[in-house]
This record gives sequence, structure tokens and C-alpha cells, in this order.
Amino acid sequence: MDVTEKKAAYSAPALEKGLDILELLASRDEPLSLTRIADELGRSKSEIFRMVMVLLERDYLARDPASDDLTLTNRLFSLGLRTPRVRNLVTEAVPVMNALAAETGHSAHLVVLYRGRTVVLASVSGEPDISFTLNLGFNRPAVDATSGQVIVAFQPPEVQQRLIRESLPQAQGRVTEAELRASLDGIRGRGFELHESRDFVGLTDICCPILDRNGHAVASIIITCIKRHGQEARLMDALDALKRACAAISQAAA
Repeated sequence: MDVTEKKAAYSAPALEKGLDILELLASRDEPLSLTRIADELGRSKSEIFRMVMVLLERDYLARDPASDDLTLTNRLFSLGLRTPRVRNLVTEAVPVMNALAAETGHSAHLVVLYRGRTVVLASVSGEPDISFTLNLGFNRPAVDATSGQVIVAFQPPEVQQRLIRESLPQAQGRVTEAELRASLDGIRGRGFELHESRDFVGLTDICCPILDRNGHAVASIIITCIKRHGQEARLMDALDALKRACAAISQAAA
């Protein structure tokens, strides 16, 4: 049986239509109308109408109430978080992050990449009176974020190029590709990033990668240091603690 015969024998047209819709919407930054989805897939509206309704019912798609345009929900991402590998990463990371926050007094966030954006998977608070903590699921373009740049820096060339291609258009011109690549080279050479927050005044980001057996980043941990009057920031002490924490998680989760 050749490839064509195998494809015919195992054909599932309805499933293929549903996957085509999901993959199309995943590749776009803006919602699409039913008509546009049909046009871009080379199908009629009646062919994909039932698929769209099922995907809406199962919460894989959401409809804009004003325009009726369709977009992906976070359901696929949520399913991804339930995989053993991701659960294992969070399970191994959170106790270490709690110890890190207790040692440094700064909040810590576990970050991964999804569709060219950073996503916060777990967070722990720092000082008992005040600390800077992001909500779970918080996301932004990877190349605009310290945590995202650290993950991108520790990738093989082909993966790095794909991540840059996915994320750079979302950065809305805040960084050029030349500037980005220089930043990534510096991060990889140092093994970490220590940078004033790109969004908030008075905060300093310190970030290290969590690496797999091949030395590629599967995630990063970022601690956010609040500058307080009368206290020395002790950034290098926090960096040393973060390096130890990430090395421990890398080894445990490998």
C-alpha cells in the first residue's frame, strides 16, 4: 500500500476540516469570519459550518458578539498544560521557587512560550508586605519579555528562527531583528539576563533558563526585584540563588 492508498484508507474528512480550521486560526493574530475561513481553506461555508458549531460548543473557538468573527480560545493551551511533561515541570519547580522567594524576598514566575508569546505557568510571592506578582496566564510577545528572550536564546538555530518569526511581528516595532539577535547572543553567552523591567519603573528582572538534557530551554524563571529605600538590592545574591534554583529544576525535570 503506497502513501496515497494509506491516506485514502485512513481518511477522516470531518476531523480534517476541524483541524484545518484550528490550524488556520492559530496562524492568525486577528479573528476571522466564517466566510473568510471558508475562502482561505478553499471550502464552502456549508462544508465548515457544522465543524465551527461543534468547536464553539466544545470551547475551542469563541465568537465575537459584535462581529461574529471567530478566534481560538485557550482550550488547546489548557490541554497542553495537562500533559505529564508540563505537570512534572510545575510540580518540580514550585517547591524550589518557594524556597527561592523565601531566600531572596522577591517573587518568582515560571514562564513558557506558546505561539510566540510568554505565558506564566506558576508564580510565588516574595516579601510578606509587598511583592510584584503576575497573574497565571499573563502573556506578552516573547521578544518583548526578558523571560521570553531567555528561552529563545537557548534554542537550536532552526527553533530560534521560528520563534523569532512568530514573535517579532507581535512586538509592534519595539525591537528590530538585529537588536534582538544581539540581545540573544549576549544572554546565551552570560547564561542569564539581568535587566531593568521593560514595562515597569523601579523593577529589575533577573532571569535564567530551565534546560533539558540537550541544553535547550523548556522554560525560564524570572524574579522581579523591587527597589526599596534603605535597602541594598543585592542583585548578584539573587542571581546566584536563581542560578542554583534553575539548575536544580533542570536536573529534576529532565
